[in-house]
Amino acid sequence: MNESILVIEDNYDTLESITDLLELDGYTVLQAVGGKRGADMALSHKPDLILCDIMMPGLDGYGVLALLNKYDQLSDIPFIFLTAKTARQDFRKAMEMGADDYLEKPFEPRVLLDAIKSQFSKKEKKLAYLKKALRTIETLTTLSSNGTVDLKGLIATSRIRRVRKMQILYYTGDRSSSVYLVMEGCIKTFMLAEDGREFITGIYKVNDYLGIDSLFVDNLFNETAEAIEDSVLCLLPKEAVESIVNYHPDVRQRFLKMLCGNIKGKEDQMIELAYNSVRKRLAQVLIRLGKQSNEALVKISRDELASMAGIAIETVSRILTDFKDGGLIEKRGSHIKIIELNRLEEMKN
Repeated sequence: MNESILVIEDNYDTLESITDLLELDGYTVLQAVGGKRGADMALSHKPDLILCDIMMPGLDGYGVLALLNKYDQLSDIPFIFLTAKTARQDFRKAMEMGADDYLEKPFEPRVLLDAIKSQFSKKEKKLAYLKKALRTIETLTTLSSNGTVDLKGLIATSRIRRVRKMQILYYTGDRSSSVYLVMEGCIKTFMLAEDGREFITGIYKVNDYLGIDSLFVDNLFNETAEAIEDSVLCLLPKEAVESIVNYHPDVRQRFLKMLCGNIKGKEDQMIELAYNSVRKRLAQVLIRLGKQSNEALVKISRDELASMAGIAIETVSRILTDFKDGGLIEKRGSHIKIIELNRLEEMKN
């Protein structure tokens, strides 16, 4: 093992303790006391991984990460925050900025070593994800377009982030700093009614983009985004995407089409909620999910179906049983196989 790890910490005792632990496990350790020194060493040495405290005088951990994010040659270095800050907004800020992990002090030595090993394992897989993302971006416009070339370059230097099932990407009212490209898994967006009920406004799967509206409409997210299952995302810096969109009309047109499609989907949902029966609403949800995934097999829970159709979970169960008995669908755990798509589409209100 010869990976190098840069440890940025203003507390010398903590710095020495972490160094001893890492060297004992076979890593080459670079030490930096304070954020400014850490940023300089990251630029000059380009370590394989960075561990960084958040609360430091002068340049804090957030400032270090923001500074390093400006350099393409450092964008693929795994970055782990080590901090005593445990508030939810601190974790959200760290993840939104592109940190790869966030460990709360005090932590067990094994927890730190496992987190480091996990990041090196993910780094090996990043090339495969990038190849997938580069193929995806070609669907935006023609292969000969300069816009495609610029987007490929942006994706190749953007951070890849894994999110766990039920992990929040952003909350309603958060300021947008990234456009998210789903590379693996599934993400939902939702709003909460005054009584606390959840209403799902969108389901995003592989090759879908979240946060497009922030490019054209507002800097704040108007929905909350949560991972339905373990997922992999590519975080495209919003300012960089805006620059490409503004400079390349063909890319701008394609993103606008995506945005219009998202808006139309939400309008259709509102109309269905207002005028359709519960059976018709659930049928329409299944139809949309089936068409979105381009396959007859849909993976979704009863809770999520209820949130999308605006009906009670018990009602969802009853209607799904009716659909199954009528030969319209088959149920396999959380998977629903659509057997008679035409009959679902032709269902009377």
